[in-house]
Amino acid sequence: MIHKYEQGGMHIVLDVHSGAIHVVDPMIYRLLDFYPNPDQEAAVAALSGEFEEGVVREGLGEMDALIEMGQLFSPDDYLDSSAFKKQPIIKALCLHVAHDCNIRCKYCFASQGDFHGERLLMPLETGKRAFDFLVAHSGNRRNLEVDFFGGEPLMNFEVVKALVAYGRSLEAANNKHFRFTITTNGILLDDDKIAYINEHMDNVVLSIDGRPEVNDFMRPAINGQGTYDVILPKFKKLVESRGDKTYYVRGTFTHFNTDFAKDVVHLADQGFTLTSVEPVVSEPHHDYTLTSEDMKTVFEQYESLAETLIERSGTDRDFKFFHFMIDLNQGPCVIKRVSGCGAGSEYIAVTPEGDIYPCHQFVGNTDFVMGNVDQGTFETRLADDFSKVHVYEKQACRSCWAKFYCSGGCHANAYNFNHDIRVPYEIGCDMEKKRIECAIYIKAKEMSEASL
Repeated sequence: MIHKYEQGGMHIVLDVHSGAIHVVDPMIYRLLDFYPNPDQEAAVAALSGEFEEGVVREGLGEMDALIEMGQLFSPDDYLDSSAFKKQPIIKALCLHVAHDCNIRCKYCFASQGDFHGERLLMPLETGKRAFDFLVAHSGNRRNLEVDFFGGEPLMNFEVVKALVAYGRSLEAANNKHFRFTITTNGILLDDDKIAYINEHMDNVVLSIDGRPEVNDFMRPAINGQGTYDVILPKFKKLVESRGDKTYYVRGTFTHFNTDFAKDVVHLADQGFTLTSVEPVVSEPHHDYTLTSEDMKTVFEQYESLAETLIERSGTDRDFKFFHFMIDLNQGPCVIKRVSGCGAGSEYIAVTPEGDIYPCHQFVGNTDFVMGNVDQGTFETRLADDFSKVHVYEKQACRSCWAKFYCSGGCHANAYNFNHDIRVPYEIGCDMEKKRIECAIYIKAKEMSEASL
């Protein structure tokens, strides 16, 4: 299987199963329409009026050589991989230390912080039991991930600090190492919290949507006032004092700002070099929901953003966009290529009440409760089901060229839109494919210019 497309004047070909990427001339691009089982004489006849016959035949020979080397129309050997035979282990925990929030984002999937339930803060003992659960179910995996999440986790910051200390106390005796992330809207940040986060958190996610008018329209405070002017200086201070530790400014774009490339660039111009601005995922009746009619503009924005990144590369205005950061040389392991984030089998979420869910986006849907850390219960039926949901289990994914980059997409989005974790969210698929094309184009452009 191959995927070919044109962008920025380049003709790009991806061999899906080998991962090989080729930048080709217009003749080769046209010849590929006759493959994988070419009638070579028909191809020569079809193109001889446009290209010299000898050049066409030479091109056919080049493609046959690439096929022989396994770099075009390579066979699909993934399903036979031994990775499918490995028993999944839990290695990442999304810890909902706060089901409460101090702002009221209009698009919040968590019902503005309470996840359709009571506003609660996680007790310390529940958090400790969640850590114990992760250690107990992580097998011989040494490196474990914990994301302090909300709502707004800074509303329960003393518990966050106590849990970091508890996690460290577990490491030596259990041969584990915790990597901590915290996601925050920034309202409660102060110098002490910034210093603590930069010392103890391996990653931090800073929520802001971009331009002031965009951010303040969708992310108002409880009193209805905008949050941009409050959080921007705090985010800048945190990032400036963070050194080389990882962070992301993370925003959401909606039907109201389909020109979101301007928001990404705006954040870059504020000095944030690591950005992630994601499409909103919401029910059709909301006025901010992205529609199929928005996709033309959205795709144009991704292409525009790709050109901006190329233009700024290597300058003091350089920045990175999360969705374009694809490793095209080696990429993730086989199981990651086909199974994605590991929600429900390698990754879980725990609520303030101690309930275990496959991920944060399932929280509140009681059909997906997997157990409770306070009660010491864990039912493996859902974990077993989620572990089997890979791209070969999804009919739409089997024939999709992007399957090893998106790994089948988000299970929660699939369920919320199609009531089946095996049926992907179509608009999300379309946007993901466009982002992958742009990421490949950026890399191809860089390699092309480096060879000049």
